[in-house]
Formats: sequence, structure tokens, C-alpha cells
Amino acid sequence: MKNMTWIALASLVLLGGAGLAQQDDLPAVFSEVIDVRVVNIEVVVTDRDGNRVHGLKASDFELLVDGEPTPIDYFTEIEEGRARASADGDAVAGVPNLEPEAPVGTSFLLFIDDFFTIKRDRDRVLDRLEEDLTQLGPADRVAAVSFDGKTVNMLTTWTNSPTQLSDALREARRRRAHGLMRIGELRTSDQERLEQSELRAIANRFIEEGGVEPPEETLRNSLRGTELRYATNLENQLERSVLAAVATLRSFANRPGRKVMLLLAGGWPQSPALYTIARDNVTPVGIGAASDSRLMSEDDLYGPLVSAANLIGYTLYPVDVPGFRPEFNLDASVGLDSNRASDPSAGAGAFQERELLQHVTLQSLARSTGGLPMINADRDTALADVVADTRSYYWLGFQPQRREDDEVHDVEVRLVDHPDRRGFRVRSREGYVDMSRASEVTMMVEGSLLFGNPPSAKPLGVRFGRPERRRMGKMVVPVEVAIPLDEVQLLPVAGMWQNELEFRVTVMDKHGNRSETPVEKVRIAGPREPQPGQYFTYQTGLELRRREHTFVIAVYDPLTGAILSSSGEIGVR
Repeated sequence: MKNMTWIALASLVLLGGAGLAQQDDLPAVFSEVIDVRVVNIEVVVTDRDGNRVHGLKASDFELLVDGEPTPIDYFTEIEEGRARASADGDAVAGVPNLEPEAPVGTSFLLFIDDFFTIKRDRDRVLDRLEEDLTQLGPADRVAAVSFDGKTVNMLTTWTNSPTQLSDALREARRRRAHGLMRIGELRTSDQERLEQSELRAIANRFIEEGGVEPPEETLRNSLRGTELRYATNLENQLERSVLAAVATLRSFANRPGRKVMLLLAGGWPQSPALYTIARDNVTPVGIGAASDSRLMSEDDLYGPLVSAANLIGYTLYPVDVPGFRPEFNLDASVGLDSNRASDPSAGAGAFQERELLQHVTLQSLARSTGGLPMINADRDTALADVVADTRSYYWLGFQPQRREDDEVHDVEVRLVDHPDRRGFRVRSREGYVDMSRASEVTMMVEGSLLFGNPPSAKPLGVRFGRPERRRMGKMVVPVEVAIPLDEVQLLPVAGMWQNELEFRVTVMDKHGNRSETPVEKVRIAGPREPQPGQYFTYQTGLELRRREHTFVIAVYDPLTGAILSSSGEIGVR
């Protein structure tokens, strides 16, 4: 069987994008599809005074999945960083690979959001974090990355070396923070809204002078032009940061013991629409505009991060990097200051509302994954508090019924009713996603674009043709992909050796904007078994804006789970 060619034309239209620098010493971006056979749930139980409750057994807990009682398959109590032996008479097996009285380390994954943070605030949090490195135990490990809006940059892989960690944090403080740009964008939006409000007031005054009653502002269910422009841009920026955090989780998925992400967020509002139109009080007009269907919901925006954390078994501890900011007036002589409102027109109420919208996001991310939000003054003790919070807990596991349908399943853990336990509180993750293989591979390919390396080491030959100019500043780039048949599985079916592979391509331009990731089915079929060294050639075309892009192309074999990929730059000639 010679090289076979299957030709298709796929359009990949970008509305924006950003380039990536290739980096060495990066972790392999998650190159295997996650096979969730057991859902792990870390459960914290406290008494009325907030003290940890020890000595409970599996039979003291009730596990509900989508409201239905579900057997607990594994159970181990972790007390002060050590796995306790199972209580006598408890028939539930201990969590695999946890030996009684053996130390159980915690993996602390530090994600630094340089895209939204201000250097002064970020460096303060990093300084306090470095001071608390002594709180780590001998079995603990820390890895750290930073995100600048375009690239996830590796600061250190897993280590417990104080020297390596100090070097990584020193490098983090040297990196540029982009939060002042975000403040400038907000200030411009507020100024435009103020000017438009003044113009409407002038128009209404002319109407009144003409003896006509000016129209009252009625409930609207969408944002105005300038409002929508700012809210859409903010939404795109937030989605980019969330995707970077998801890619980071997946890249550091396979770790033993407890897994935690400290998310140093510079300001992720719950609703871009409400954040845009914040004012001294929430009005029906504002509530209606916040429901603008052209913008993503909170679940659509932040759900992928919660889903990834719960799927892989990470607990999120979001850190409020800006902290408490008590001043709300702006003096033009001092310039932009993160401790003050973005514009005099916004007012103190708008500033407080925006800060609250950011806090709600941190609280939601923590609650959904079983963690705690580090808000205001808690930012100064974030690492010490997280270390203390992850030293003692109950580790539950159960085997879900997998359908791989991308459905979200609610999880609730509660104590069996007993008079001695009244007033006890239980904290754990709130659900998990039964993620399909297709969604897994797509997320993995998109994440690899941010890390600047392909999702696997298996080869995939890619050759680009000369771009063809199109109208409206666009171009079509011919692509030829050579798939080595040695790396995929073909089976004899109906007299033909065949398989149906999944082809994915995603690209970003120099601004960090990313395309959607379409999935094309590529059917390979031949009358004879393929011989060593043979290739299958797939041809397609990418419709892009005329600018340089970074790409990741991947082919997934559903029979074996193998992923072949390539990444690089697409130039404009």
C-alpha cells in the first residue's frame, strides 16, 4: 500500500490571536487521556469552634452522587500529614498506595496571573509566600508557572529545594505584570460611559425645553455599544487566563498525594457585564443588561477550570492578590493607582461592587473544589494557611459509572446523623465531570499551545503551502499532514485495513487570541496491512487573518489512545 491521500477543506477563522516562544525544560503537556476510574474526594470536618475532627470511620459518612446514595470504595484519614490505619471493624479498603503511618505529601502548584495583577501587589504576595516556605513538610513539593496573557512560563518543576524555590520566586518577581493595562482599559470604558451619559442628559434637557417629557430609561436586556466592546474584551482576557490555568492543571496532573493549586488571581470578576456597568447601586437596568446573551455565563467562563480541577483531583485555593483597598477617590496628580477607583465617575459604590464581583469568583472556585478563598488580609498568609488546611482530612474514593458524556455530576458528603455530631461542618468538592475522550483531547491540544510545546513526542509531519490572499485581510494556508502508519492502529474490517482518526488544529496570533478547535474525522482504509515506514497524507486548508500565528496540530487514534502532534509558527509571505 503506497502513501494514501484523503483530501478535505476545513475553515479555521480567527477573530484575533498571539504567538508563543518555544521553551525548554517544560513538562510534557498531558499526553494521555485521563482515565477516571476513581473519583477522589478530600473531606474536612470541623466542630462548632472550627477545630478539626479526628477518628471518624467510613461508616460515619454518607456519599450522595446526583442525590443518590453511593458506596464509598476507599477511605483513609490523613492526620497531620500521615495516613492513619483503618479503624477496627471498618470494612472499607484504604486508599491505594497509602501505607499506614506513612507521610502523605501535598503538591502545591503555584499559578501566577501576571496578566491581571499589578507588580506591587503580586510581589507582596510572593514575598510573604517565600517567607512561609519553611512551613512545607519533607514530603511536600512545589511547582510554579506564570501567565502573561500569551504564554505559560515555567518557573520551576516539582521541587522541595529551598534554593530552587527562592530562585523561582525571584524570577517571578522580575517578570512584567500587566495589571495597570487592565486598569487603563477599565478607566477608558468608564470615561466613555460618563460622556455618553452626559450626552443623553443634554438631549433630554432639550426635549424638556421643547415641552416634551423625556423618555424614562427602561429595563434593557443588553449592553450598549461601548459597554459591550469593553465587556467582550474583558471576557476574552478572562477566558484566556482560565484556559491557561486549565492547561497548567493538566500539565501537572500525575502527582501522588494531595494536589493543590494556589491561584494568584489579579481580579477575575464573576460577571464581565456587571463589572462593566458597575455603579453606586445595582439597578434593574444593570441586572437586565448583565443577562446579555452575547456574553458567556459564569459557568461557561469558569466552569472549565472547576471541571478540570475536580476531574484531576486538584483543590483550588484562589488568592486575592490586590487585597483590601479602602480608598475610593482618584487624584489625577498621582496617576493610576490600584488602591483607588478607576475613574471619578464610577464612585465608591462601583468600586466596592467590582471588588465584590472579584471576591465572588474566588469564593465560587474554592467552594466548588473543596478549598478556601484567601481574600483581603488572608493573601499575606496564603501558603501557611493552605499548608495548615491540607494537613488533616479524610480521603474518600468511589468508582463512578462512566458514560463519557461530558455531564456534570453533583457530589455531596455528609455525616450520618448522630447527637454528638450536631454543629459539625463538612467541606469537600461539589462534583465531577464525566468527560468524553473527545473533550479531553481537545483541552489537551489547546493547553499545549499555551505551554509552547506539542502534546506528545510522537512525530507528525506537517508542511505548509504558500498562503493565498483572500478579501477582508484573510488568507488560506494549504496544509499537508503526513501521518506515520507505524504509530496508529489499523484493523481488518470488511476486507479493508482501516481506522477513523480525529484531526485537530488550533492556532493563536501574536495578541494571544485563540481559535476554536474543530475536530475532523479522517478515515484511513486500504486493501492490505500497512508496511513499516508507510505514511498517510491528509490535506486541508486553514483560513486565517493575515498575520503570524502559532499552531498545534494533533491526530488522535481512538483505538490505542495515541496522540501524534506538531507545533510551530505560520508566517505571512
